[in-house]
Amino acid sequence: MLTKTQTVDGAAIKKAIEGRDGKMLSSFYTDDALVRVIDRNNPPSKPREIRGRAAITTFWDDICSRAMTHKVDTTIADGDSLAFTQACAYPDGTKVFAAAMLELKNGRIARQTVVQAWDE
Repeated sequence: MLTKTQTVDGAAIKKAIEGRDGKMLSSFYTDDALVRVIDRNNPPSKPREIRGRAAITTFWDDICSRAMTHKVDTTIADGDSLAFTQACAYPDGTKVFAAAMLELKNGRIARQTVVQAWDE
């Protein structure tokens, strides 16, 4: 199965995340991309690592299927780097905040590091 790919910029990230469009988000990654997640359960010494577009697709499908809102507050681009902050809320009022740094290769995400925190 072929997956359509798309170059990424701040506007595209915002549209895909706020629209909970996992398919579009997945299209932003290179085939061998790496996503690292650092949070309470995955500290900097042992971050969660999601390798390859297939695994990243599963990751985004899970997040986008949750009953929650997503708002991209800020995006900053500099050459082959893109950063953004994201605020999320579950229907019960639980909030999540994330900051992400992306390394781009030929307009697609090759590496991403996410640092996130949520209400306990």
